[in-house]
This record gives sequence, C-alpha cells and structure tokens, in this order.
Amino acid sequence: MTGLGRSMGGFRWIESVLSFWGRRSQRLFSILFALGLGLSLSLAACSPSEAPSGSASSGTSPATQTINIGYQKFGTLNILKARGGLEERLQPLGFAVQWTEFPAGPQLLEALNVGSIVFGHTGEAPPIFAQAAGAPLVYISNEPASPASEAILIPKDSQIQSVADLRGKRVVLNKGSNVHYLLVKAIEDAGLQLSDIEVVFLPPADARAAFEQGSVDAWVIWDPFFAAAEDAIGAKVLRDGEGLVANREFYLGSRDFASQNPEVVEALLTEIQAVDQWSVENPTELAELLSPELGIEVPTLEKVVQRRKYGAEPITDEVIADQQEIADTFHELGLIPEKINVQDAKL
Repeated sequence: MTGLGRSMGGFRWIESVLSFWGRRSQRLFSILFALGLGLSLSLAACSPSEAPSGSASSGTSPATQTINIGYQKFGTLNILKARGGLEERLQPLGFAVQWTEFPAGPQLLEALNVGSIVFGHTGEAPPIFAQAAGAPLVYISNEPASPASEAILIPKDSQIQSVADLRGKRVVLNKGSNVHYLLVKAIEDAGLQLSDIEVVFLPPADARAAFEQGSVDAWVIWDPFFAAAEDAIGAKVLRDGEGLVANREFYLGSRDFASQNPEVVEALLTEIQAVDQWSVENPTELAELLSPELGIEVPTLEKVVQRRKYGAEPITDEVIADQQEIADTFHELGLIPEKINVQDAKL
C-alpha cells in the first residue's frame, strides 16, 4: 500500500468518530489532531525520496525531487495534468511530478496535512476545516468566483418547489466541501435552520447513488458531477450559488514547501495561468480532452466549461475577508471548534 493509501486509511476511522455537527469538545479535538500528527510522522518515514520512473522528461538535468500534487475530478489542475507541460517546466528545477486524484477537497487536504502531497486545489470550505484542525497549509492563489458551478439538485419528478420545502427532508453532500457552505447560506436565505433538515454526508459517487435511488430528497453538488446529473438523469436545479456564495477554486500548498521552493510555486502558477488561458480560448477542445479521462460526454463538459470562470489571481484582502466570513459562520454553527484567523494561512 502506498503512503497515501495508509494515510487516508488512518484518517477514515478518525472521520468516522469526528462529526462536524457535534464537535464541541476541545479535548476531543486535541486528541484527534495528535493522532493525525502521529500519522504524519510515521508516514514521513515511508515516503519515497527519489522521483518515480517516468515522472520527468529526459534532459541534461534529471529530477532529484518529486512534487506530489493532489487534484480532483475537474479543475485547472486536472486540465494541467491532461495537457502535460508542467513536468517539462519543472524538470530544469530538479523536480518530477507525482499526481494523485481525490474525490473531494477534504480528502485532498487530509493528505496535505500528513505530508502525502504538498500542493493541490479545493473549493472554499475545505481549507477552513483544515486550518481549524491545524493543517500547515497556505493559500497561494485562486480562480475567479463561479457561483453557478454548484447547486442544490432535486430529482426530475420531485414535488419540492423551493429551498423552504426542504424542511424535514434528507439532503446529501460531501462533508466539509464547498457545497457545505452553499447549503448553509441557502437554508439561511430560506428562513430555515440546519436543524430543520436531515443532512447526510457522502462523497460524490455515493451521493449520486443515494440520489438516484431516492433515499435522499436533494443533493448539493458541484461541476462536473452537477452537469452530469442534469444531463444523465434529468436532475433539476433547486438553487445554485448565484447571490449566495462566491465558489472560488483555491490553490493551496504546505507552508514548508511553498516557503522553501518559491521558484517551483512560481513555475506552477505560470503553467496554471497558461492552461487557464488555453481553456478560455478552446472550450470545445478542452471538453474533448477531458471527456475520456472523466467518462463524461463532451456536450456535458462544454456546459461545465461555460459555467466556470478562469484565470488564477493573487489572494486579495477581499478574498481573505470572504473566507473569514465562511470561517466565522462555521464557528457560530459549531462546525469548527474554535475561531480561526484566515489571514494566518496567507502565503
């Protein structure tokens, strides 16, 4: 089993104990974080020190280190991986690239916390939970807001007409992900409280299965899962993020790696910006590139591409303020154990 497999296995049993809805005990939080730190130290001894064969292109300066990058089903890093080019850019700096896919942001940041990856991307909420748990992360950059790229979905034959109709219903989402905050804001806007609904936590693939089987009444999800559910099973949008959330994609790194390797971070951002520009100019080619990898039809991916905004940007005071609002909201709801200062995680 790889170091990542061991780390994620270790964290699954922690997650089964840990509930964001009832995590009020500071003592419990401290114990769980200590366990995570212990996993980090044990895994560090098992991490490979040499670049994997084939990770870098051939040249006169062979890679001597590996940058472990986490990515999700869709996002600029997924496009960067599919397009290639990063390996060539980093090879003169002595780095090869190891890519690892994650089902969602919380799982990706668990891997960053234990040192299995040093760079990755998530939505707005995962870094809030990770910072609250003591993860050594820093915000490096962000994509523009894309509020229409996530939504609360209902089955095509559902009688639910508004978010207010979710009272007493079962709503499924990935715990700690960006859509967690969307649900909070949508419920609040509808005059409800989270206690008025039953929240079910499942990763995207399991959530879709529950949604299709009718065991839940609504699904809060992001693209490309969102668009795939619309096109494949006729899911209807009850409410998307417009007017409620920003829904930014963040690039995050481990503090040690980012501070010790500024030239690698700069190269990463340069390649990300180039891929973003290519994506804007070639939406159909982008959909065709990703379709085989994602297993999603080209027309569906074209919809995803058109809903999303592109262009990596510096982390501004406005972005930090938006993240702080999310953090404060989660603290007030008891979803994180104590207040955090998001500014502390800025590179």
